[in-house]
Amino acid sequence: MADIENPTPGTLNWRLSAHPITLVTFLAFRAGSLLSYILGLWFTKNSILVFIITILLLAADFYYLKNIAGRRLVGLRWWNEADSATGSSHWVFESAPQANEPGGRLVNATDKRFFWLALYAQPGLWVAMAIVALVKVFNNPIWLVLVAIALVLTITNTLAFSRCDKFSQASGVLERGLYSGSLARNVGGAVFSRMFNRG
Repeated sequence: MADIENPTPGTLNWRLSAHPITLVTFLAFRAGSLLSYILGLWFTKNSILVFIITILLLAADFYYLKNIAGRRLVGLRWWNEADSATGSSHWVFESAPQANEPGGRLVNATDKRFFWLALYAQPGLWVAMAIVALVKVFNNPIWLVLVAIALVLTITNTLAFSRCDKFSQASGVLERGLYSGSLARNVGGAVFSRMFNRG
């Protein structure tokens, strides 16, 4: 049984967070859009009001997750840059320095667990809402449109942060090999010694 007084790192307890205000705000936006949708289905006939409130909460969630929560909770950021000359766009992924690098920090296990759990659970819950919307589409098609917008926003953030995490782990392995393993020093020393030994 887990000790209540001294919980283990990574426990789903917001009090263990390194950034509790960021975490609670992040979770509130995640839950708020779903709750406004569900409660709107059950308790009101005013679908336009529910649509507007849910869209505003989804937009706030998208912005807060992308620009604030991802950076503060797990040290990841992403954005899309467009080249005005060619019209092409590409995704840019950024991660905070690892704890063993200069200026790096250790990501709090609780923050990390809450972040990834909420990030992956949200699209799954919206898929369930999509099934409900398909069943009730003949009643009011606006619900299906709302769920489609929610799925686009949540899946975009989920895919972007997943890629960002994958690229940060790959670059972390490369940097650990180059810096802590002295690989660069060994390769560089071998190249210079061969150059001077030939002459």
